[in-house]
Amino acid sequence: MTEPDLTRTEIIKLIALATQPLNLSGVNLQGLDLSKLNLSKADLTGADLSGGDFNNTNLTDANLTGANLTGTDLRDTGLRGADLTGADLSGAKLYEAKLTGVNLTNANLIGADLSGVDLGYANLTGTDLRETDLSGRNLIGTILTGANLTGANLIGADLRDTGLSGADLTGANLSGAKLGELNLIGTNLTGANLTNADLIEANLDYANLTNANLSGADLYGAYLGHANLIGVIGYNEP
Repeated sequence: MTEPDLTRTEIIKLIALATQPLNLSGVNLQGLDLSKLNLSKADLTGADLSGGDFNNTNLTDANLTGANLTGTDLRDTGLRGADLTGADLSGAKLYEAKLTGVNLTNANLIGADLSGVDLGYANLTGTDLRETDLSGRNLIGTILTGANLTGANLIGADLRDTGLSGADLTGANLSGAKLGELNLIGTNLTGANLTNADLIEANLDYANLTNANLSGADLYGAYLGHANLIGVIGYNEP
């Protein structure tokens, strides 16, 4: 671990003297304790924040594009309106972080702790969420277009009004998930567990449901016209 470019004390002084949002783009703040500070609207583009402590820090509307946040403690952090496009959040602790409406396009969230996180209306286009635990999460209105959700735990998740076009849900556990009226055209659900899922009036045209488990799923009004149903469990074609 390299020495950070600034200390906590120096950053506190910068905040106190600032007449506009801080510009810390590209700065090395690796392993630094920045908990409980006000960094709202700060420019942290490309900054190295890995292993840092941002517990209860205010990062509202901050620019964290391309930032390195691997293993960072972001518990209870205010991130509403922040831009985390392309940020690396692998292994980050996001317990109960405020992520409503956050831009996480192409971000890496592999192994991140998302317990208690509200991702409603967040932009997760192309985000890597492999093996992530999103069970019971509020994902209403979240954009997951092209996201990698391979092996993700989405048990009981609320995915209503979610954009999942082109998402990869291979082997994902969607047992009891709410997917009613969703556009799932072309979505990869190979080997997915959809037992007891709500798929009322969902559009599954051209979806890949190879070896998926639909036992107990509510498919009332769902359209599976050109779906791949090879090896599907618990579904009898009308």
